[in-house]
Amino acid sequence: MKVNKVHIKNSKEIELMREAGRLLAKVFAMLDKKVEEGISTMQINDWVERYIVDVLQARPASKGQYDYPYSLNTSLNHVVCHGMPDEQYFLKNGDIVNVDITLEKNGFISDSSKTYMIGNVPAEATSLVESTYQAMFAGIKCVKPGARLGDVGNAIATYAQARGYSVVREYCGHGIGRQMHEAPAVMHFGRVGTGLLLQEGMTFTIEPMINMGSAKTSLNDDGWTVVTQDKKLSAQWEHTILVTPTGYEILTLRDEER
Repeated sequence: MKVNKVHIKNSKEIELMREAGRLLAKVFAMLDKKVEEGISTMQINDWVERYIVDVLQARPASKGQYDYPYSLNTSLNHVVCHGMPDEQYFLKNGDIVNVDITLEKNGFISDSSKTYMIGNVPAEATSLVESTYQAMFAGIKCVKPGARLGDVGNAIATYAQARGYSVVREYCGHGIGRQMHEAPAVMHFGRVGTGLLLQEGMTFTIEPMINMGSAKTSLNDDGWTVVTQDKKLSAQWEHTILVTPTGYEILTLRDEER
């Protein structure tokens, strides 16, 4: 990811990012009624693309980015991130699947992901998914003007590691706006008081990938799919965040999270 100067959004740009985030939350609300045992991950991709284009009059920003052919990522079980939809894979009882979606509207992009638990998921997998969600929020709650990115990463890693999990280090959150990937890189580990100083108007994603076993990952031959080396489960959640005058705003907040 090429890192340039962090772009501070003005009030007009922030309103456009709010709209992109609001629309992306609607995509997940649509999916919540559809993601279940027996559907293929390619069906998820196709539903999302049609909904973004036909209903929301927006663009699936992932499609064509770095020559990626689909509108989203579907990362199953031991897949850490960037899993590709597959018309041959049908969700099974006990699966966990992260659905990572980007949406562009009026020139601005929002990015969010949610890990779905299919049917009767083992308790250890449920704990991983729920802990990853709480780790993300531990990081989000550190966001305010004057804080540093190291504070965010430290809060995420501290929460996850205290529960016996490991934090993936090779992949991170990122600034976002007119481009899907802008400065800064947002690591999910770090030291308090270090890293970029946060300022009002910054927008970036927080998207920890938390593993049940080792943090080590491998890249599959398709050039996209990242998996845990030990084949143990991995979970992820993601939101697009705005630094406000007094703290943070989650631009992609979903109705069930309000």
